[in-house]
Amino acid sequence: MNADVHPPGLTQRVLREQVAAVHANAPAAYLADLLTAQTLGIGLFVATRRWQVLLWMALHLALTLRRAYRRYERSPDAAAQPEYWARFNARNVLLRSCIWGLAPWLCVPPGRNLGLWVMVIVMMMGGCAGGALSLAVLKRNIPRFIVPSMASLTLALAWRGDTVHLFLATGCLLYMCVMIIFALQHHRLLTAALTMRFEKEALAEQLSHQIAATQRASAEKTRFLAAASHDLRQPLHAIALFGAVIEKKLQGSEEWHHAARLMDAVGTLGDSLDTLLDISRLDAGEVSPQIRPVELNPLFLALNNVFAAQAADRDLQLRLLATPCWVLSDLQLLQRLLSNLVDNALKYTPRGGVVVAARARGPLVWIDVRDTGIGIAHEHLGRIFDEFYQIGNPGRDRAKGLGIGLSIVQRLSRLLGHPLQVRSRLHRGSHFRLVLPAVTASGVVPLAVCPGAALPLPQRVLLIDDEAAIRQAVTGLLQAHGVAIDAVAGEAEAEAVLAQASQEGLPVEVLLCDVRLADGADGLAAAQRLRARSGSGLQVLLITGETAPQRQQQMLDAGLQVLLKPVAADRLLQALASLVQHDAQPVCTRS
Repeated sequence: MNADVHPPGLTQRVLREQVAAVHANAPAAYLADLLTAQTLGIGLFVATRRWQVLLWMALHLALTLRRAYRRYERSPDAAAQPEYWARFNARNVLLRSCIWGLAPWLCVPPGRNLGLWVMVIVMMMGGCAGGALSLAVLKRNIPRFIVPSMASLTLALAWRGDTVHLFLATGCLLYMCVMIIFALQHHRLLTAALTMRFEKEALAEQLSHQIAATQRASAEKTRFLAAASHDLRQPLHAIALFGAVIEKKLQGSEEWHHAARLMDAVGTLGDSLDTLLDISRLDAGEVSPQIRPVELNPLFLALNNVFAAQAADRDLQLRLLATPCWVLSDLQLLQRLLSNLVDNALKYTPRGGVVVAARARGPLVWIDVRDTGIGIAHEHLGRIFDEFYQIGNPGRDRAKGLGIGLSIVQRLSRLLGHPLQVRSRLHRGSHFRLVLPAVTASGVVPLAVCPGAALPLPQRVLLIDDEAAIRQAVTGLLQAHGVAIDAVAGEAEAEAVLAQASQEGLPVEVLLCDVRLADGADGLAAAQRLRARSGSGLQVLLITGETAPQRQQQMLDAGLQVLLKPVAADRLLQALASLVQHDAQPVCTRS
């Protein structure tokens, strides 16, 4: 980071830290300086018996006591006044150096006393070297501490005038220059270290602010999508149900093909909405995998049921090879991951087919998805997992999806801890490999895959939904399939219907309830109250457009079956049928 982009207040922060460091070292430095001065003074007084030595010792002791009285730590706002304390320290350093500079003049008597001079030179040079290291943190201290004392020593030696003293003076002068250069280099190193430290702290602080802002934006996005999801899913749910009614009534007529194409478009729109919301939930970390043993054969069978018709429509072969392998994973998330891989393979395979196979490799299981499609050029491999990135689809053909499928695959593989490998050759096809931990099947009860076969429908259903369009659509759909239905807008009306049905001896078998009702009423709580009053024979099926994970967890904790809007007609009928056979069939939820 150069000087033009320093964080605001960096110079002041560096100065504050330098002043604090100098004053933190001050007690030890002053004690060492005092002991050195008093030891030198005692030695010189014993050798010379000069009263000037005692005067010099007294001056040095007075300065030390003055410094001890004005303690930096005693000031409550010392850190807020770095410039004041830097000047205070510089004055003390200058006074100390000046007092040391008096030693050669006061403590050494005239004459040829080389022994005394050697004692003074050694002690002053040693004190200069030690003080320069501790005081060089502040640049202003360097000339104030070194120059007065060493210049005075040099001048005192030169004043004697003979060759020996002039030689010693020259050596002291050179020593003073070397010490100044050394101290300045030391100061630059310390200042650079402090500057780098504060720059890194500033960058870390900026990064933390950016991370916090990103997290807030992600949370706001999730809240927005959760709120918008309900409003978007409601009309789509109604369209899907009305379309199913029209499609059933037009079956066998010339107009049936238009209705079928309409339902295909509605299904594509619902899938796109689900995909976008899945991306948001995965990015926000709101999907928690439930890792447990998973048998791959039923999972492959479910994938075959989903994609067999799509492959047949495009004259492609879809082969999901039987396997005895079991893995540790989350069944629903793993099925979603593999579904996206198979769907992507089918979309980009004009001829040939797609093969899905699993192989045991020691403690691991490899699930391979191979296709004979258009392949991926090497320069595109690094971007195929980016959102909305599609190769060979510049016109954004919706038949080829939104370009989010592989992005979800990568997120799910990271969430589940299943490494994903990809190899591809242009015009030869692609090969995706998922690596999962293996588990033995002994003593493990297989996880059931939701059945696709339709079961007998209930004879009477009670619907609670505050939107008239939804009530009309569901009523039309169920009546078309021979199911009696009472559609009401709130809990009070539903309670009246249940009471009347009980009196007539025609009980309601299934309560179909929207989770968000008018005026903020809680459909989950209403359904639980109605079920408690009617008895356990009343099955409950919740329908919701809310995707907030906390809300979904509340519904799952209640042990009730939940369908996420928009609900396709066959999906709704299958869920109602499974509730009639509740004791024999597993409960399936869409997440």
